[in-house]
Amino acid sequence: MSSQSTVRLAPPVLWAAILPAIVWLLSACTTVAPIAELRGTGDLGVVIERADGRVKIIETTGRSVLATVEGLGDLSHASVVFSRDARHAFVFGRDGGLTKVDLLQAKIVGRVLQAGNSIGGSISHDGRLVVAQNYAPGGVKAFDADTLELLAEVPAITEDGRRSKVVGLADLPGRRFVYSLFEAGEIWITDFSDPKNPQTRRFAGGNQPYDALVTPDGRHYIAGLFGEDGLAMLDLWNLDKGSRKILAGYGKGEEPLPVFKMPHLRGWSVAGGKAYLPAIGRHEVLVVDTGTWQEVGRVPVRSQPVFAMARPDGREIWVNFAFPDNGWVQVIDTVSGKVTHTLQPGRGILHMEFLSKGHEVWLSARDDNKVVIYDTATKQPVGGFDAASPSGIFFTTRAARTGF
Repeated sequence: MSSQSTVRLAPPVLWAAILPAIVWLLSACTTVAPIAELRGTGDLGVVIERADGRVKIIETTGRSVLATVEGLGDLSHASVVFSRDARHAFVFGRDGGLTKVDLLQAKIVGRVLQAGNSIGGSISHDGRLVVAQNYAPGGVKAFDADTLELLAEVPAITEDGRRSKVVGLADLPGRRFVYSLFEAGEIWITDFSDPKNPQTRRFAGGNQPYDALVTPDGRHYIAGLFGEDGLAMLDLWNLDKGSRKILAGYGKGEEPLPVFKMPHLRGWSVAGGKAYLPAIGRHEVLVVDTGTWQEVGRVPVRSQPVFAMARPDGREIWVNFAFPDNGWVQVIDTVSGKVTHTLQPGRGILHMEFLSKGHEVWLSARDDNKVVIYDTATKQPVGGFDAASPSGIFFTTRAARTGF
């Protein structure tokens, strides 16, 4: 084209017609494919389907099931902790399996078979260590929370060289974990600040500690004792004082009933300056003053309590029971100290979990293959869904709480 050539432009009317098409084509070339619906994790949770080795991922606002994740092994005694950002659930199975589940992608992102028999675990306050407590071989193991790489193992060995079952594992500040040894009758605190060189302190724990917890204020570790009436308590702010016995002989002079299911101290409650504890082999909930740790009352209940759980505002204690009365739930008013409601939510009520502000409680009815949801104000069912032999219910709000 010579310098004298004239450039011919399309008439304005034609540009008006073709320009929008060009813009649309360019935008189509750069558009990202639609992504899955965005959601926060604070509304999520998991329900264990113990018979089938699955978990259901649920959201609490709509009371709905989002997904089902399979392949988690033996979940007959499963427990769950959550990452600090509440995105991942760490599921501890009875077969020793430790499974990391991505709640947003609804898939397994890590799994190790770390023991032969395990009943739970915990996560460090900084979210970097996941620790499993094991029956066989007895002891605790610490894993990298990102990769599930084994970082350390602490065998629970008694004075005569035998392995002891570990129970009652709970997290403490500073990558420390506290736990009890069933056969050895001891309480140990292990510091994993240097995972290659864990440091352990040992304390007396009483006769056969079977479960334990850390109080909500982080001050005391309390272990229930199967081999004697009473509990062992360790003041975590004054470790040099050692442990001491509380509620010794609470069943003195009475013949204990057969124990069909061990109470779960992890489901005990502190409300209004009092602790509410299920009594072994008794149809009672013990009431203890948390200032003196002396018994101040007992609440007669329908049967042998398993969980005695406080509504988050502390006004009520909800209690479920061992077989053969495991279809019942009773509600204790913490002001009057009396049972105010007796409910039948379903058959085989294994677990209860309150929403963080307490307006609902979710209950697993194993023998009805359902999760039932109750309004805690009206004591009426407000929802639920099918689940295969459900047991534990765990909401991500646990990620912000110590002792789990």
